[in-house]
Amino acid sequence: MDEKIRVKEMESVVIRFSGDSGDGMQLAGTLFSNLSAELGNEIITFPDFPAEIRAPHGTLSGVSGFQMQAGAKKVYTPGDKADVLIAMNPAALKVNAQFLKPDTVTVIDTDAFQTEDLEKAAFKTNDPFKELGLTSLQVVAAPITQLCKESLDGRADNKQALRSRNIFALGLICWLFNRPLHIVEKLLSEKFKKKPDILQANLLVLQAGFNYGHNIHASVSTYRIETVPHKKGFYTDLNGNKATAYGLIAASEKAGLPLFLGSYPITPATDIMQELTARKELGIKVMQTEDEIAGICTAIGASFAGNLAATSTSGPGLALKSEAIGLAVMAEIPLVVIDVQRSGPSTGMPTKSEQTDLAQALYGRNGESPAVVMAATSPTDCFDSAFWASKIALEHMTPVILLTDGYIANGSSAWRIPDLEEYPEIKPPYVNPEQREGWTPYLRNPENDVRYWAIPGTENFMHRIGGLEKDSQTSAISTDPDNHQKMVSLRRSKIDKIAGYIPEQEVLGDREADTLVVGWGGTFGHLYEAVEGVRKTGKKVAFTHFRFIDPLPKNTEAILRKYKKAIVIEQNSGQFAGYLRSKISGFNPYQFNRIKGQPFIVARLVEEIIRIVTSYELQVTSGRNSHSFVTHNS
Repeated sequence: MDEKIRVKEMESVVIRFSGDSGDGMQLAGTLFSNLSAELGNEIITFPDFPAEIRAPHGTLSGVSGFQMQAGAKKVYTPGDKADVLIAMNPAALKVNAQFLKPDTVTVIDTDAFQTEDLEKAAFKTNDPFKELGLTSLQVVAAPITQLCKESLDGRADNKQALRSRNIFALGLICWLFNRPLHIVEKLLSEKFKKKPDILQANLLVLQAGFNYGHNIHASVSTYRIETVPHKKGFYTDLNGNKATAYGLIAASEKAGLPLFLGSYPITPATDIMQELTARKELGIKVMQTEDEIAGICTAIGASFAGNLAATSTSGPGLALKSEAIGLAVMAEIPLVVIDVQRSGPSTGMPTKSEQTDLAQALYGRNGESPAVVMAATSPTDCFDSAFWASKIALEHMTPVILLTDGYIANGSSAWRIPDLEEYPEIKPPYVNPEQREGWTPYLRNPENDVRYWAIPGTENFMHRIGGLEKDSQTSAISTDPDNHQKMVSLRRSKIDKIAGYIPEQEVLGDREADTLVVGWGGTFGHLYEAVEGVRKTGKKVAFTHFRFIDPLPKNTEAILRKYKKAIVIEQNSGQFAGYLRSKISGFNPYQFNRIKGQPFIVARLVEEIIRIVTSYELQVTSGRNSHSFVTHNS
């Protein structure tokens, strides 16, 4: 076959690494995404972990995946369907069959596709491709296990050879995409620098996989992705949890306050705690407590003492922290509560992602207990969102709940390390020592209703706050009904007035369209790509995506009322749509809801948006312009 015909020039490619949870698919995928980022490609990744800690080897429930999209231009999602699949066993092939294109290049380890392996994956025949209807794939059937053993003959035992299968597959993929090995070799050297024997074995197997590709080069297509110049600066491949930790650190530096995290391990939020623990040289204090309640209570104590204080958790932990969040609301002290959402209810599917904690963040506390609610929109936006959450908490003396989710927390993309000089100042409302006369703990700035902050130890500002209602003037404990009404109103007013301190909401796409797509949080990339896909068909559609939820940006109502029809798309049963209805009288959108623990499929979103737009156009043409909403869960 001619070389020019075999090499496919592509603007972007989607690759999925898949195998048992012990096959090292996350490592292989991470190494290849780092390699692509260093070569100048835009990347988005999606690690897909099994819900079971260690499912039986070779079974469907134990399949672990890592999907990435690499592109010459900006990419916003890890992609819908794969151009290349690495399936280390039959279960991986079966689980991922739905994500394959007709001509996907599929790499399999034939040593792991024996009769016993097929039976574990519930195949009924010895031809898994035919059984799944995958008859047009470009299959690279390689005896990877045996080739690893041969490559390491006399240098490592069979156990190490089995552990190196992922690196052999990585070498083969590097050949497939015309990638140089020296960058991967450098990355491996950094990871295994304290384990020279394992490093040497992996380097040998990596080269063996690359060489094997050359030997079978005529049988499959290979790919080339052009790179584009980027803005000068230092870049790194960053996932959402690490970005969240860095955002807290940046806010701590800007505010001139020490950073404290009180937390308890929980999937998928634990990496935030681990990352901050590793940054002791910056003076960061991390306390791993005995439970979620203790975690937030230590953070509240640290905040009272004058720290930028945070606590990290997931949905079940947010439920446990609810009473303590109410204490922070009542005491009016700054606190950042990070909820990395996962599938529920209860333990649910701990490694899967969805947007089902919004109602809990908005309303999940006793009494009238208003707090700021935000939602990060992408892995790298977790940095900016954590910074903004910290800034709002410190400057407005309030708890801020920052929602991320498992998809953006574990997923990563290329990130240019920012210049902190470009970020706004953080100025907490400290008491003025010269105004000691007449000061009480709930004395407020009349412009924003924020109380002034007296750090314990500030001379002449001894005071006491807590969970009991206080008199608005004297700050003494009060059960007076009129005072309680006043304090309830002040606490709500303080949150509402924050709308004047956050960026206004933006609209993308066709701003003069009749239809507006509305989203929030970690679905930004999928919704943006879907809207662009709809626009390419000739349909006009606008798009707005929310990071700030309570309060909403001050121009929200004007935007939502401008469009004749809105479609709210979210990974829950309609929590944000219901919230918007409660805030904006007469707003009655279409809804598209999906709760499967997996990211949206862009092609499905395009299909649904076009269906709704077309339906609305037909209603207008026929004079039946209905304003009733519909919900689709498929």
